[in-house]
Amino acid sequence: MQLSEQEIVRREKLKNLRALGIDPYPANLYPVDHTSKQIKQDFTEGKQVVIAGRLMSRRIQGKASFAELQDSEGRIQVYFNRDEICTGEDKTLYNDVYKKLLDIGDFIGIEGELFTTQVGEKTVMVKNFIVLSKSLKPLPLPKTDAEGNTHDEFNDPEMRYRQRYADLVVNPKVKDTFVKRTQITNTIREFYNDMGFLEVETPILQPIPGGAAARPFMTHHNALNIPLYLRIANELYLKRLIVGGFDGVYEFAKDFRNEGMDRTHNPEFTVMEMYAAYKDYNWMMDTTEELLEKIAMKLHGTTEVEFNGKMIDYKAPYKRIGILDAIKEHTGFDLYQKSEDEIRNACKALDIEVDETFGIGKMIDEIFGEKCEPHYIQPTFIIDYPTEMSPLTKKHRSKEGLTERFELMVNGKELANAYSELNDPIEQRERFEDQLKLSEKGDDEAMFIDHDFLRALEYGMPPTSGIGIGIDRLTMFMTNNPSIQEVLFFPQMKPEKKAIEMSDNEKAIFEILKTQKSMNLNDLKTQSGLSNKGWDKGIKGLAKHGLTKVTKTDDALIVELQD
Repeated sequence: MQLSEQEIVRREKLKNLRALGIDPYPANLYPVDHTSKQIKQDFTEGKQVVIAGRLMSRRIQGKASFAELQDSEGRIQVYFNRDEICTGEDKTLYNDVYKKLLDIGDFIGIEGELFTTQVGEKTVMVKNFIVLSKSLKPLPLPKTDAEGNTHDEFNDPEMRYRQRYADLVVNPKVKDTFVKRTQITNTIREFYNDMGFLEVETPILQPIPGGAAARPFMTHHNALNIPLYLRIANELYLKRLIVGGFDGVYEFAKDFRNEGMDRTHNPEFTVMEMYAAYKDYNWMMDTTEELLEKIAMKLHGTTEVEFNGKMIDYKAPYKRIGILDAIKEHTGFDLYQKSEDEIRNACKALDIEVDETFGIGKMIDEIFGEKCEPHYIQPTFIIDYPTEMSPLTKKHRSKEGLTERFELMVNGKELANAYSELNDPIEQRERFEDQLKLSEKGDDEAMFIDHDFLRALEYGMPPTSGIGIGIDRLTMFMTNNPSIQEVLFFPQMKPEKKAIEMSDNEKAIFEILKTQKSMNLNDLKTQSGLSNKGWDKGIKGLAKHGLTKVTKTDDALIVELQD
């Protein structure tokens, strides 16, 4: 392990602390009785407090020093005075431990007394302090110059997601996002609990990856010697509970889909699914409007929430439009009760790429996704999907070939998916068999047949409505974060590249190229200021590391930086 100069210095300080008989990682409880927020809210001059947190800044002026301590609630100013801390002849605790052996990022515990500075700052006068945890790696803290300009901010997304622990320490807004995420889930729990529904848990490892059209992750159980799948949805298990006699159940579930990753998709994600007996999709639309209104009000005190430069209003009622009506409105094609060939021809006319494995449902989904979704910025219920798109949904009570299903669109993205649930076991078996035909045709996202679920339906399931709401996406919308990675503590990432040790010549070239991405080779050589020999070694070394690529154009040689 190669250590930076600062890391080497910190390890030396660690040794010096131990040499003084100080355990830099003590095991015993530290009796914290106040947080920074509590001190500010209930400030009393002269009050005795015990606090703990990270040392985040300090200004040492001889025998005295002002510093900032950061805990889970924020920051508070603390005042170190040598004579207050070291009342006897021995000044080691201040002169050596505080001034020389502590670093920004260290955890310390403080016993102190509250006072107000001459400029009105609420402050803790330190009477005693203890080292609770020595930080061996410096925090990526931004720096502010004399003109007030900020430098070296920790804002590179890849670094932030990989080192979320550091991100949370130095970027307060990030923590606020995750606090709001918990407020969202708590509000949903409160909403359904007040309705008398029961929160439950269902299996993550499943013998059949049912409840959605998606590619699953697969594993193997050694003791049972059977394949198992990480669930793609929890729907079929929750409906088994409705069969079993519960009138309302819900679950916050981790689901897994072995598919692509982008700004709105992660292979591991959180969904809330709820099922209510004796209800239909009309009731579910009304209830969903009420729930989202409540969440917006809880977080923001208003139903209007900014997202990506737009104001989204969650005040009910929301627009409702059939999916085929939406397609007709935005493309001019009326696809109601059209054949597979007719819909395939419509795709070709609209320049939507489809292949022979696509059935009617998947082609309609592609058309809607490309031509319609971006138009629905304000919350909109897209309703009445064709039967081929909804194998778990009850047939529409009055529209032939359609089902009682809706998707809630917000900012051009699906936020929720809901049905009047299919409870006819014979028809459900036929729908599963249709999905099997699609799978045999080559559709790797077609549903499996879950025979045990069919057996459950044969015992009888009452009329039921169910919904799934993507918690990650809901959090994005409610916290104005356009990337799903911003609302996941630890998003899935590509394997971290090992640090490459570069020579001085390689570094000189790389630093120039990093700002340009690609450059004319002669211009790059001139800017590097290297000798011919140094240049030759440097450019060859970067190519050997796989960091650069040289391509020839009609006019010159171009050096490109490789990802």
